Amino acid sequence: MSKPAERKDSVWSLGEGAPEETEKRDDSQRSTLFIEKPQSGSVSVGGNITFIAKVEAKDLLRKPNVKWFKGKWMDLASKAGKHLQLKESFERHTKIHTFEMHIIQAKENYAGNYRCEVSYKDKFDSCSFDLEVTESSQAAPSIDIRSAFKRSGDGQDDAGELDFSGLLKRREIKQQEEEPEVDVWELLKNANPSEYEKIAFQYGITDLRGMLKRLKRMRREVKKSAAFAKGLDPAYQVDKGGKVRFMVELADPTVELKWYKNGQEIRPSAKYIFEHKGNQRILFINNCTMTDDARYYVTAGDEKCSTELFVRDPPILVTKGLEDTSTYVGERVELSCEVSEDDANVKWFKNGVELTNEPKSRYRIKVEGKKHTLIIEEAAKNDSATYSVMTTGGQSEAKLSVDLRPLKISLALEDQTVRLGQEIHLKCEISENVEGKWYKNGQLIEASDRVKLYHKGRIHRFVIASAAVDDEGEYMFVPDAYNINIPCKVHVVDPPKLHLDGLGEGNTVTVVAGNKLRLEIPITGEPTPKVMWSKGDKWITDSGRIRAETYPDSSCLVIDAAEREDSGPFRITLKNEAGEDTALINIKVVDVPDPPEAPNVTEVGEDWCIMTWDPPANDGGSPILGYFIERKKKQSSRWMRLNFELCKETTFEPKKMIEGVAYEVRVFAVNAVGISKPSMPSKSFVPLAVTSPPTLLTVDSVTDTSVTMKWRPPDHIGAAGLDGYVVEYCFEGNGFSQGISTDLSEELLEPPFNLEADEWIVANPELTDKTKFTINGLPTGSKILVRVKAVNAAGESEPRYHPQPILVKEVVEPPKIRLPRHLKQTYTRRVGETVNLVIPFQGRPRAKVSWQKNGSPIDKNQINIRNTENDTIIFIRKAERSHSGEYDMKVEVENLEDKATIDIQIVDRPGPPEIVTIEDVWGENVNLSWKPPKDDGNAAITGYTIQKADKKSMEWFTVMEHYHRTCATINELVIGNEYYFRIFAENMCGLSEDATMTKESALIAKDGKVYKYPVYDDFDFSERPLFTQPLVNTFAVAGYNATLNCSVRGNPKPKITWLKNKVVIMNDPKYRMFSNQGVCTLEIRKPSPYDGGTYTCRAVNELGEAEVDCKLEVKGGLSFFRLLMDGVPPHIIDSYMREVQANKTEGK
Repeated sequence: MSKPAERKDSVWSLGEGAPEETEKRDDSQRSTLFIEKPQSGSVSVGGNITFIAKVEAKDLLRKPNVKWFKGKWMDLASKAGKHLQLKESFERHTKIHTFEMHIIQAKENYAGNYRCEVSYKDKFDSCSFDLEVTESSQAAPSIDIRSAFKRSGDGQDDAGELDFSGLLKRREIKQQEEEPEVDVWELLKNANPSEYEKIAFQYGITDLRGMLKRLKRMRREVKKSAAFAKGLDPAYQVDKGGKVRFMVELADPTVELKWYKNGQEIRPSAKYIFEHKGNQRILFINNCTMTDDARYYVTAGDEKCSTELFVRDPPILVTKGLEDTSTYVGERVELSCEVSEDDANVKWFKNGVELTNEPKSRYRIKVEGKKHTLIIEEAAKNDSATYSVMTTGGQSEAKLSVDLRPLKISLALEDQTVRLGQEIHLKCEISENVEGKWYKNGQLIEASDRVKLYHKGRIHRFVIASAAVDDEGEYMFVPDAYNINIPCKVHVVDPPKLHLDGLGEGNTVTVVAGNKLRLEIPITGEPTPKVMWSKGDKWITDSGRIRAETYPDSSCLVIDAAEREDSGPFRITLKNEAGEDTALINIKVVDVPDPPEAPNVTEVGEDWCIMTWDPPANDGGSPILGYFIERKKKQSSRWMRLNFELCKETTFEPKKMIEGVAYEVRVFAVNAVGISKPSMPSKSFVPLAVTSPPTLLTVDSVTDTSVTMKWRPPDHIGAAGLDGYVVEYCFEGNGFSQGISTDLSEELLEPPFNLEADEWIVANPELTDKTKFTINGLPTGSKILVRVKAVNAAGESEPRYHPQPILVKEVVEPPKIRLPRHLKQTYTRRVGETVNLVIPFQGRPRAKVSWQKNGSPIDKNQINIRNTENDTIIFIRKAERSHSGEYDMKVEVENLEDKATIDIQIVDRPGPPEIVTIEDVWGENVNLSWKPPKDDGNAAITGYTIQKADKKSMEWFTVMEHYHRTCATINELVIGNEYYFRIFAENMCGLSEDATMTKESALIAKDGKVYKYPVYDDFDFSERPLFTQPLVNTFAVAGYNATLNCSVRGNPKPKITWLKNKVVIMNDPKYRMFSNQGVCTLEIRKPSPYDGGTYTCRAVNELGEAEVDCKLEVKGGLSFFRLLMDGVPPHIIDSYMREVQANKTEGK
């Protein structure tokens, strides 16, 4: 361990914090911002190290503030430079801020405590960590840390002081003669952490972790103090029960002094004695215990001085060592020793491996005061080893030898011959109670449900309750740990036997036709029996399509490509000298069934049908399990399966077919073997369905001899279409029910009475395709019930019944006009618009409608009137003001009538005001008055618009809008100008087309002398076209709009024409042309290289013309295909492609 270097080459190293303040920080508190804190680290002098802190930004709106400190206050942000770098980064995917502090080429004075602080708004988090800077292994001298803990005096008051000055100043330590010099600190630093406790126990270190931590703290530099002339030594050591003396010398004896132990102030007592000698302050600690092993410090004012006190237990000595022992296997072994202290910490080792006193361990450690005993209940051969015991002050070892006793065979195994199924019982007896193993033909035998192995004392038994043929062989028993075996032989006798357990009921074997049958029958018998196969009177040989194959433990019957004729009983016979066995085996050859006959379709619906079929004539030797059904469209060749679960019946209902499409169906039979071939397809059929009943059946009209019914078409018609309707009726008295529904809006599908089908009378012998029908020839005053059916190719639909009996008698309905709400007030339209009014009414029978305008009949040449049974329509294609007026409508039914009046107003823009007069002129003001227009456009005048014009330019400017009076004062006129005024009238249609202008002008004169204006000749502004800004050669990018600009002047205003390659550009949507205040612009939309060329702008007026041109080159060529798709002629594309190629060649 080396002395820290003086801190003079690094400014930021001056911030070393006090160790006790660092320890006060509670780093165990839960972090609120950090997700990864910087960890303490160690680095060699000249090396680099990086500390990393991570903050999660999931709940933060901005980057948090992070500061790095050394010691308590030094902010390292200002010290960044060659040896210190601060970096930060942000990972967007994980939303984590990473802050790094890099220390480069570390020096010894960089060691110390550091702190990282992070803050965000009201949140704060802090973490402290240590940096240890060690010298290079090449430059670090070997130091014996134990020698530093020697006492500085013998029996004196300062006995127990540790000579750390020798350790810190790197003085050489003389080796003790009693034992070789060992550097425990170097051992700990270079050893594996798992060996720390062993080394600490070996060298008497009781508080390993505390010593490592405090030795690390002692390496820091001791600062010079102004309060202490002489401070405490870095560390003191005292034996347990001893006395230690702490002494400091003050520079100022008047300063108050306090002593602390682990931060707690020490008060005077019998244990702690304080003494003052001049400037010296002494603390005695009597009768030291292990609780006194702590950190002490003394304070004088704001300064303090600290030290470490190590309390060491006295070494434990081995007073009586272990003795070498010899024993036999199975005996109890005890190894004992005695130590100098009761209940001392003693460790046992076997061949250098520590032994523990765990419950499951074979070794048991017994402690009786100073005596320690290692007990092995039943010694084994592998317990022979060197055993040792170790204490803090000594060790002892001894050898244990475990041998086997000589073995004798009291009862050997005997050879046996047993019949199959009898018990095999082998027994032997040996002189020792040891385990053993049984072998058969050299193979180890394990105990099982069939094989039982018994061991009781010196007797070993082998038992098989029921002998099998495989049990025959040579058996042997071998005792454990002895090189000896006891053999015998077992012979099993077995008569021939057939094993037919694997066959089915009645010894039946089923095989599918065409497949190969290989029937293997297990056989047993000793000696091996002779096997014979036969079918009827014919013996089966070992060759041919049907043959027999014989093996030592089985016999096989082989049939290649089985046929139905191979079905029948086969006999197998076994013979040997012990007897014979025979059996009959039935062979059954099965096949797929024959296909069923073609199915019949018995009934067809909208999207379904019902089909039936007969079972196949031959089921293939296996019962029919069910059927699969398939269908296809007649014009298709693709069959679709309809059921994925077998159909057990011979009837099936296919669904989800398309109405109006022809289909065919077929059937497959299925047995246990497989699926038959398909049946022949059925006759084609087409799913059709009748329509749904007609809807909204109501009475349209009734006369004395007829009833007119109307209805709506069915909701669902289907693919069969709709051929027409059948209307049927029946008279009252033919089964009417008294409980007829009174809800006229109710539609009935079931009749409200009981009638036979033949009691209904068909009103239309031929189908009607109309949804309205009149039943004629009915007796006046009779009552009938009506129903309607829809008919198509699939038949008649369900009937729709009228809910009430209908009285055949004409009913008078008073007339009533149902005038729409918007016609109850004046109906206004502009001139030229269309007037189309529909006015519904009611009234029966034969309502008569008449119209008048302003009390006179309507001119039907100008106004069209169309009447129906339920409404009347007045139509004016192009309204004129003459169409305005009150229109009277009258509806008459017999002697009853109803009237309504509609006010129609056709409006137009008004005429101009009549006369506009300048009433007065004063200052900058002019007073105007006028009369309303004679023609108000058939609408009220809503206001006036007043405009003024300077006499010189005669450009009109609006000064007032929506003005309601007929007089006005115009203000803020320019003095010296002469003005004219004009006025427009305005109504709901807009301003009048013309305006009335003042005949005279109003001169806004200056006060004083009247200026006489000179007379000038009119200047001639005529000029031929002249381009003031020419076109400029331009480069454009293909696919992006390009513009060409120039400016021209001329009077009269010239006409602008654009040309491309001397061809006028006309009606081409690719180009847009603009001209504003003499600036001419040509916009080319998304040009291609084909649009390049010479563009010309031509300006023409009556005095002449002028031209200016430029060249446009479009960069970024297009392919031949793209130009062709854009509609460019092929010969132009070809010319363009050659030109592009030529340009590339010239460029090279």
